[in-house]
Amino acid sequence: MSGPPTTLPLRSSPDYWASANADIQAHLERAIQIRHPLAVSEPMRHLAFSAPETTAPALCLLACELVGGSRDQAVAAGSALRLVHAAASAHEGLLSSRPRKDGPKFGPNIELLTGDGLIPFGLELLASPTTQAESSSRVLRAIIEIARASGSHGMVEARYNEIEMIDSDGDEEEWVERVCKKKEGEIHACAGACGAILGGGGEEEIEKLRRYGVYVGMIQGIVAAKRVGRRRRRRRRRRRRRRT
Repeated sequence: MSGPPTTLPLRSSPDYWASANADIQAHLERAIQIRHPLAVSEPMRHLAFSAPETTAPALCLLACELVGGSRDQAVAAGSALRLVHAAASAHEGLLSSRPRKDGPKFGPNIELLTGDGLIPFGLELLASPTTQAESSSRVLRAIIEIARASGSHGMVEARYNEIEMIDSDGDEEEWVERVCKKKEGEIHACAGACGAILGGGGEEEIEKLRRYGVYVGMIQGIVAAKRVGRRRRRRRRRRRRRRT
């Protein structure tokens, strides 16, 4: 461990989480500025800052502090996780069968390509010389964690399962396991583990915070799944009416 655990009496308060998100926002504001070529920087900034909120980036910072690290050690990883979430949100919007009220601001092709570029840019932030000054082995491990959570065994698999099951008659337990756990659960598990890794936590602490992240993410996924469940029931009713 890098030091004694920090005493954070207000860790669970909304203000504490808001301050962690503000630090991540400020880090990304400095990293993603409008510059030439505008065709690249403008859509990247728009997608990064217009994505729905997620608690995973803040969890990364708080996990780092919990094991005795400082928030600065994890802010790049938290920023990378926010970009991963933004990329997933951009792709989800393009793949969704539900029409968007405003449509893609820069066109679907631009948003698809820009979404693809957000994840490697986030990893670049994490691998910057300033971040590596802490410990290159910890940074490398965090990069691997984020790549795994955002890849074919994490959020990509979750989105595939979601598309496959959205019109099926699969039960709620299967939805929780194949979608909620793989989607929100994986990115929050990654956040908890990355924060602990970068803060110098031991293996037991890393795994405990990984498991905590899974549960936090799954709870959020279950809440979101209720909304999806209502849409699924409406679609089933429409199909039954068509058959009759």
